[in-house]
Amino acid sequence: MLNNTRWRLLFLFCLGLATASAFCMKWMEGDFLLKGETFSILDLEFFYTKEELSYILANIDDPTRRILKYHLVFDFAFMAGVFPGIAALCMMAREKIKAASVKKIFFSLAALQLLAWGCDITENIYLLNWTAHKSIGNDHAFFKFVVWLKWAIAIAGVLAAIPFVWRKKSPTPKESYGQRHKEY
Repeated sequence: MLNNTRWRLLFLFCLGLATASAFCMKWMEGDFLLKGETFSILDLEFFYTKEELSYILANIDDPTRRILKYHLVFDFAFMAGVFPGIAALCMMAREKIKAASVKKIFFSLAALQLLAWGCDITENIYLLNWTAHKSIGNDHAFFKFVVWLKWAIAIAGVLAAIPFVWRKKSPTPKESYGQRHKEY
């Protein structure tokens, strides 16, 4: 139980860090303008082709470029909250499970958050470099792979853990036996 309390405290700290940094990033997104049209980080990650992304990064004005860099710096704080928070969530779910094989799955999902975090760092480095140089090299396909891998790992961890985190821990057979015999 003490172990689960520590995971819960880590999760709550990470939730606060992620929420605060997400608020700051969302506040900046209104300034992502190119010729009067807005764009978002999710657009840059998922929806723009290499040519569209190249066009945006080559043509945004300096104030927008500066805001984009600030946003990416805040994203480092956001990811320091998100990925350890998802790992803590997976470990909290792990504490509610009896089956050793399922415990291993949740441990693996928690450990994989390090890979997702590394993917997010890689993604940010690419975007920061491309923003500074106003061009994209030949790494766009790898960039897209890293983005999709990051999201797949993070979403898998959250979706797998949440149903287990909210359920009560099943009693061990010994506890269950003791409960039944107290009733008599």
